[in-house]
Amino acid sequence: MPGHMSMEEVYARACELIPGGVSSPVRAFGSVGGTPVFLQSAQGPHVVDIEGRRYVDLVCSWGPALLGHAHPEVVAAVQEAATRGLSFGAPTTAEVELAELIRGRVPAAEKVRFVSTGTEATMTALRIARGATGRDVIVKFAGCYHGHSDALLAEAGSGVATAGMPGSAGVTKASASDTIVLPYNDVPALEAVFAERGAEIACVITEAAPANMGIVTPLPGFNEAIRAITSAHGALMILDEVLTGFRVGPSGWWGLEAGVGQPLYTPDLIAFGKVVGGGMPLAGLGGRAALMDLLAPVGPVYQAGTLSGNPLATAAGIATLRLADADVYAHVDAASLTVQAALADALNAAGVPHRIQTAGSLFSVFFGEDAAAHGVRDYAQAKAADTFRYPAFFHAMLDAGVALPPSVFEAWFLSASHDDEALTRIAEALPAAARAAAAARP
Repeated sequence: MPGHMSMEEVYARACELIPGGVSSPVRAFGSVGGTPVFLQSAQGPHVVDIEGRRYVDLVCSWGPALLGHAHPEVVAAVQEAATRGLSFGAPTTAEVELAELIRGRVPAAEKVRFVSTGTEATMTALRIARGATGRDVIVKFAGCYHGHSDALLAEAGSGVATAGMPGSAGVTKASASDTIVLPYNDVPALEAVFAERGAEIACVITEAAPANMGIVTPLPGFNEAIRAITSAHGALMILDEVLTGFRVGPSGWWGLEAGVGQPLYTPDLIAFGKVVGGGMPLAGLGGRAALMDLLAPVGPVYQAGTLSGNPLATAAGIATLRLADADVYAHVDAASLTVQAALADALNAAGVPHRIQTAGSLFSVFFGEDAAAHGVRDYAQAKAADTFRYPAFFHAMLDAGVALPPSVFEAWFLSASHDDEALTRIAEALPAAARAAAAARP
């Protein structure tokens, strides 16, 4: 495609060839308006579009770029692996090494099966749960997104929320009927549904700390309650750490909860993605060995993938996890706090009521009086916030050279490469964006 084409021209051409012009819906700027930004390169905390504009990036490839874009050691690991072949369709020692690194950080992942996407990881978790229990019904929470498999698209937040769809066309009534959707952070609702239908329920799946309706963390004891209730009824607990795993800390959100003095709960299965592949298409499912051994070829639950455990992706994952030490997490945490403080100052100065909510270094902002006064604890409250303020805020930041997630329901991400210069550029862009948010009208 000619390099002199404008963003608008490229997008028009893309729309002729690709549904919506994009390969994943939220990239289309549906909730913020305007032409999506087509990128050509990224380095450290920056991305560069096809017209040569450089932005400080607060998307970080939706999480994987924990170390920053194109980290030299990660790139070198992938390049070296590529010289030996792109895909074998056979086992490699890199899979074993990466599984060891995962289990070392998350002991609950006694065994790990690698797949290519988070959707595959959660889909496989459901299949194991049904195979292990002989039951069909699953329980999920409104606003939690677990990929686009049929049973999990009900009230899924994130890109589904952005598009205004409660689910998806093409999902059968039978699939939907086996999914029970409950309000998040509502233990009595969970207890009630198990009291009524516990013998039918195979599992409860939950984001460890939801980040697809904005950041909405579990209330103290909520994840422990899921563990206790599922155990009492012979159902499994599936913890989705595709976003939070190895991102909010060395052991993900599960590790953070265990580390702050709360009773340690152990999920049966844990889904990993994003950071675990270092930016390459890789995800994984870990859990109790007895459950994981239900997977073929050992057990009766079938799952397969030609590119599963791809040697380039596992090389990127190994390099990323090895480099993601305590100093990396401390830097990301500190950078996140700096941006949060600057965001709060700017919005306060502009008179915009808001609440910033966090899960480790992840955060998002909810606009509105109710959110400011009471916080947001479930999907209904997230949707009731002043979401109309975000498009103006987003575009003001983009015009100032800062790329935010193109949806109010997504988390903001920092990386170990966000240095003082990048943080200063963000801080300088915020006041005008806050004023734009203040001036926005429904």
